[in-house]
Amino acid sequence: MSTNFEAGQELKGKVTGIQPYGAFVALDENTQGLVHISEITHGYVSDVSEHLTVGQEVNIKILSVDEKAGKFSLSIRATEEAPEVKPQARKERRQAPSKAVSHTEDTTGFNSLKDKLQDWIDQSDMKR
Repeated sequence: MSTNFEAGQELKGKVTGIQPYGAFVALDENTQGLVHISEITHGYVSDVSEHLTVGQEVNIKILSVDEKAGKFSLSIRATEEAPEVKPQARKERRQAPSKAVSHTEDTTGFNSLKDKLQDWIDQSDMKR
């Protein structure tokens, strides 16, 4: 496979197909690659078609080139700046009030099993 493309290169491509696992993007008339669903954008993507449409022009980065198989692994996400994570949001999650565990003597479920266990043992002894 003779190609002008190499890993790390950033360029524009055109979405040629959408699948549940990602999108196919044409790099030129003869070459296309796959943008895996995890490489479409920062964050979780449940449906590729919510983010891309066939014919849409996108900025992509070539992650890897498999010349023997003729496959290109692409990323749109790598061409975008990662969203800023608010430090306060993390603190709020850690400081969220936890549910208090009450230790009561209500062991209804266990008591009934405990009582039944003895019955089962007695029944087993009677059968012998």
